[in-house]
Amino acid sequence: MARYQALIFDWDGTLVDSIGRIVESLREAAEVCALPQLSDAALRGIIGLGLPEAVRALYPDVLDPAQVQRFRQAYSEHYLHLESEPSRLFPGVAEALEAFRDQGYRLAVATGKSRHGLQRVLEGRGWANYFDITRCADETASKPHPRMLEEILEYFALPAAAAVMVGDSSFDLQMASNAGMDSVAVGYGAQSLEGLRAHGPVLAVEHFDQLRHWLESGVASRVKEETYVG
Repeated sequence: MARYQALIFDWDGTLVDSIGRIVESLREAAEVCALPQLSDAALRGIIGLGLPEAVRALYPDVLDPAQVQRFRQAYSEHYLHLESEPSRLFPGVAEALEAFRDQGYRLAVATGKSRHGLQRVLEGRGWANYFDITRCADETASKPHPRMLEEILEYFALPAAAAVMVGDSSFDLQMASNAGMDSVAVGYGAQSLEGLRAHGPVLAVEHFDQLRHWLESGVASRVKEETYVG
């Protein structure tokens, strides 16, 4: 019997190859706001948070509320410009999601994006009704607070043990842990598997189709961590 009934995915860096555009947009916003330019590692390290939380994490001693709003606006404008050609799905994502749906899994998204931003990209892909439920940082609590996952579980009427969170950031995995839920770490997004393993994922992968193989092969019923690389 399958261990999980619901699969919950982060969006940026997990399903969609958008990390480079996020970093570029953060840099553009910092320039517009005359703020210090930070390292790529620092910028990638906050991806997964809601945008207001991310901005305050990057510049905790610099920004007042008006500056935070200006930064958010500059970021959003630049990101929308880059997204005139939508970020591509990672290889294997479209096929795996279709297979998961055919296999009877309930599918959800838990993302640091805004509702407006997620709805725009879902509609652009013709996916407005693709997932059973989606939750966004600006309509609930930002990661790593577990509220997004708790709301998804309530919608599905499932216990935490019947779902798994798939993400590319420490915030995804911390959120899952805070909800009492298993997690899967992907190493091709914002953060490396080396750092993500510290949060105890049950699976660590370098390619999305390795998640599909793990679920379809039956090893997902194990509790020990599995790692696939290459």
